[in-house]
Amino acid sequence: MTDVVNLREIILAALMEIIEEEKYSHVVLREVLEKYQYLEKRERAFITRVTEGTLENMIQIDYIIERFSTVSVADMKPVIRTILRMSVYQLKFMDSVPDSAVCNEGVKLAQRKGFYSLKGFVNGVLRSVARNMDKVAYPQAQEQPLAYLSVMYSTPEWILQQWLEVYDFETVEKICKATHRERLTSIRCNLDKASKEEIIDSLKKQEITVREVPYLDYALEIGNYNYMKAVEAFKKGWFQVQDVSSMLVAEIAAPQWGDYCIDVCAAPGGKSLHLADMLRGSGYVEARDLTDYKVGLMQENIERIGNINMSARIMDATVFDPESVEKADVLLADVPCSGLGVMGKKADIKYKMTPAKQGEIVKLQRKILDTVQSYVKKGGVLIYSTCTIAPAENQYNIKWFLENYPFRLESIDPYICGELQGKTTQAGYIQLLPGINESDGFFIARLKRID
Repeated sequence: MTDVVNLREIILAALMEIIEEEKYSHVVLREVLEKYQYLEKRERAFITRVTEGTLENMIQIDYIIERFSTVSVADMKPVIRTILRMSVYQLKFMDSVPDSAVCNEGVKLAQRKGFYSLKGFVNGVLRSVARNMDKVAYPQAQEQPLAYLSVMYSTPEWILQQWLEVYDFETVEKICKATHRERLTSIRCNLDKASKEEIIDSLKKQEITVREVPYLDYALEIGNYNYMKAVEAFKKGWFQVQDVSSMLVAEIAAPQWGDYCIDVCAAPGGKSLHLADMLRGSGYVEARDLTDYKVGLMQENIERIGNINMSARIMDATVFDPESVEKADVLLADVPCSGLGVMGKKADIKYKMTPAKQGEIVKLQRKILDTVQSYVKKGGVLIYSTCTIAPAENQYNIKWFLENYPFRLESIDPYICGELQGKTTQAGYIQLLPGINESDGFFIARLKRID
């Protein structure tokens, strides 16, 4: 691997932006990989793995550091803390780089950043960790179940406590394990543009790994690609990057020929594009979101795919639009949420979210629902969805909504495969769980307007 120190500097800068400046990990990493397209594939893979792995395992990493440091992690200078975290990640979870090299490069990085007086501290902590990693004593599941789950799966205790109030320990541990498994990229094949076989053949010609997935026959998972915009099938608009759980939203919405659809919180636009595809060129899909940037992302995808029955526009879902009243046959309300169902893809979410922030999010979700529910025609459908597992944002919101607005839940069994059907799907909603279902954590409810 060429210029290893430079790669670690890139990783350090990315982690500082994500952890200390609280920027979104997927945005920072995407920008880094676009900036350094010229690097070899294995070098880009190293940047991705160390950045994502450090974030994903940060609570366990801090637990290890605390065993060997005379200074608590919270009291360290941010740059030193980040160097130690990314180095301990490599020591604990990666075999490709010798321990001595990890320690040496950590010290060099501290020096390069001007912390000459702390190079001995960095060296001492890292070499102690490297020598004694196998001696670290972790909380045990039987004696300290909450601490065990938190440390071993690097998940804040308040999130685990919420889950344990709804699910048993075994289920919660399966959810936690699933957030740590290696993930391929889920894609939705656009079968109007190419057959599934053509798409698979095109991907394999570029030596991209392809895997079939359950629930939907037009969904695939891919891996071993370097840069998405260099994938031929993507450039041709033959597929869209989208999780299976997100694809199920459009399936459950089940738009009919000629329907007018509004997606009130649409960016980056995967669900809206899916609706437009399902309409086969008929009807119309209006994809709305809050900022120029988000609408620009959607417009880019619309142009790449070539949808003629869809547009993107700036609109705030919390601001009432009288022109939209009773305009939608189908309305998607995929509202802002805590995002705790997609921690496996965006590990920083679990550290940025708090109970207080979650409470504010619930208020925002209800404000959006209150604003947009009148946009649905009588007899039309509102699909409510989130990418979280929290009942306060899901089941409790639906209960509140049904008590205040003229809608009823409608069975989603006709729109999903038998494998996903159950008591709640017959009632009108589904809570998908990582580790239990082969998808992200996602909630979807189908609500029909009755007057």
